[in-house]
Amino acid sequence: MATYVDSSATYRCKNCQTPIAFRGELLSKNYMAKSGQAFLFSHARNIVFGPKQERSLITGVYTIADIFCSNCGEELGWKYLQAPEAREKFKEGKFIIERTKIAKEY
Repeated sequence: MATYVDSSATYRCKNCQTPIAFRGELLSKNYMAKSGQAFLFSHARNIVFGPKQERSLITGVYTIADIFCSNCGEELGWKYLQAPEAREKFKEGKFIIERTKIAKEY
Protein backbone atom coordinates (compact mmCIF):
# COMPACT_ATOMS: atom_id res chain seq x y z
CA MET A 1 0.00 0.00 0.00
CA ALA A 2 1.40 3.39 -1.00
CA THR A 3 2.21 6.06 1.55
CA TYR A 4 0.87 9.43 0.42
CA VAL A 5 2.55 12.63 1.47
CA ASP A 6 1.38 16.21 1.83
CA SER A 7 4.10 18.44 0.41
CA SER A 8 4.31 21.48 -1.83
CA ALA A 9 6.58 19.59 -4.23
CA THR A 10 7.03 15.86 -4.62
CA TYR A 11 8.54 13.60 -7.23
CA ARG A 12 6.08 10.91 -8.28
CA CYS A 13 6.20 7.77 -10.37
CA LYS A 14 5.43 8.95 -13.90
CA ASN A 15 3.46 5.76 -14.57
CA CYS A 16 1.03 5.80 -11.61
CA GLN A 17 1.64 9.09 -9.70
CA THR A 18 2.69 7.36 -6.46
CA PRO A 19 4.86 9.71 -4.35
CA ILE A 20 8.54 8.70 -4.42
CA ALA A 21 10.55 11.62 -2.94
CA PHE A 22 10.29 15.17 -1.59
CA ARG A 23 11.99 18.10 -3.32
CA GLY A 24 14.15 18.60 -0.20
CA GLU A 25 15.58 15.08 -0.61
CA LEU A 26 17.03 15.88 -4.04
CA LEU A 27 20.81 16.08 -3.71
CA SER A 28 21.96 16.37 -7.33
CA LYS A 29 20.72 16.38 -10.92
CA ASN A 30 24.18 15.57 -12.31
CA TYR A 31 23.94 11.80 -12.73
CA MET A 32 23.38 9.51 -15.70
CA ALA A 33 21.41 6.27 -15.99
CA LYS A 34 20.20 3.98 -18.78
CA SER A 35 17.67 6.49 -20.09
CA GLY A 36 19.83 9.59 -19.67
CA GLN A 37 19.67 12.16 -16.87
CA ALA A 38 19.19 10.83 -13.34
CA PHE A 39 18.79 12.44 -9.94
CA LEU A 40 20.50 11.54 -6.65
CA PHE A 41 18.12 11.50 -3.67
CA SER A 42 18.87 11.07 0.03
CA HIS A 43 15.62 9.14 0.60
CA ALA A 44 12.88 7.43 -1.39
CA ARG A 45 9.54 5.94 -0.37
CA ASN A 46 6.94 3.63 -1.86
CA ILE A 47 9.62 1.49 -3.47
CA VAL A 48 10.60 -2.17 -3.45
CA PHE A 49 14.09 -3.53 -3.97
CA GLY A 50 15.46 -5.99 -6.47
CA PRO A 51 18.29 -8.34 -5.50
CA LYS A 52 21.66 -7.02 -4.41
CA GLN A 53 24.15 -7.03 -7.30
CA GLU A 54 27.48 -5.68 -8.51
CA ARG A 55 27.17 -3.11 -11.30
CA SER A 56 29.90 -1.39 -13.29
CA LEU A 57 29.11 2.32 -13.48
CA ILE A 58 31.08 5.31 -14.79
CA THR A 59 32.92 5.87 -11.49
CA GLY A 60 33.52 2.22 -10.52
CA VAL A 61 31.91 -1.08 -9.62
CA TYR A 62 29.24 -0.63 -6.95
CA THR A 63 27.01 -2.94 -4.95
CA ILE A 64 23.49 -1.76 -5.75
CA ALA A 65 19.87 -2.88 -5.68
CA ASP A 66 17.45 -1.82 -8.40
CA ILE A 67 14.38 0.02 -7.10
CA PHE A 68 10.81 -0.27 -8.36
CA CYS A 69 7.58 1.61 -7.65
CA SER A 70 5.69 -0.34 -4.98
CA ASN A 71 2.36 0.48 -6.63
CA CYS A 72 2.88 -0.31 -10.34
CA GLY A 73 6.25 -2.11 -10.44
CA GLU A 74 7.93 0.43 -12.76
CA GLU A 75 11.73 0.28 -12.54
CA LEU A 76 12.86 3.69 -11.27
CA GLY A 77 16.61 3.39 -10.72
CA TRP A 78 18.79 1.93 -7.97
CA LYS A 79 20.06 2.32 -4.42
CA TYR A 80 23.79 2.44 -3.74
CA LEU A 81 24.58 -0.16 -1.08
CA GLN A 82 28.38 -0.14 -1.18
CA ALA A 83 30.91 2.08 -2.93
CA PRO A 84 34.32 0.84 -4.12
CA GLU A 85 36.48 3.75 -3.00
CA ALA A 86 36.61 6.20 -0.10
CA ARG A 87 35.87 9.18 -2.36
CA GLU A 88 32.59 7.54 -3.48
CA LYS A 89 31.34 6.49 0.00
CA PHE A 90 28.99 9.50 0.17
CA LYS A 91 26.74 7.65 -2.32
CA GLU A 92 26.11 4.71 0.02
CA GLY A 93 22.47 4.56 1.10
CA LYS A 94 21.43 7.10 -1.54
CA PHE A 95 19.05 6.60 -4.48
CA ILE A 96 19.47 7.20 -8.20
CA ILE A 97 16.14 7.79 -9.93
CA GLU A 98 15.94 8.20 -13.68
CA ARG A 99 14.47 11.54 -14.76
CA THR A 100 12.26 9.89 -17.38
CA LYS A 101 10.60 7.74 -14.69
CA ILE A 102 9.38 10.53 -12.40
CA ALA A 103 7.26 13.67 -12.60
CA LYS A 104 7.44 16.67 -10.28
CA GLU A 105 4.18 17.84 -8.72
CA TYR A 106 3.77 21.24 -7.07
